[in-house]
Amino acid sequence: IKDEESGYNKNLFCIPKHYEEDLERVFIPHGLILDRTERLARDIMQDMGNHHIVALCVLKGGYKFFADLLDHIEALNQNGDKSVPITVDFVRIKSYC
Repeated sequence: IKDEESGYNKNLFCIPKHYEEDLERVFIPHGLILDRTERLARDIMQDMGNHHIVALCVLKGGYKFFADLLDHIEALNQNGDKSVPITVDFVRIKSYC
């Protein structure tokens, strides 16, 4: 997103009451994030071919994105012509610095 991007008016979205006063605009709509997550899952499946996938989640901040991404990968695994084994693990990072 470019710095001069104005985003979307918050009135176009259902914003929780506790965020209404603090939020001015929405830069990336949830549907767009879900679409890009699904596209990433498709790219991963295509790039990995029939190789085993090891998915590693950095806990706290990444769990929701990780869960959504795995849901898309598992759906592709179930509905596709091939099934790729997936191993899931989690790590907790003490500091990002």
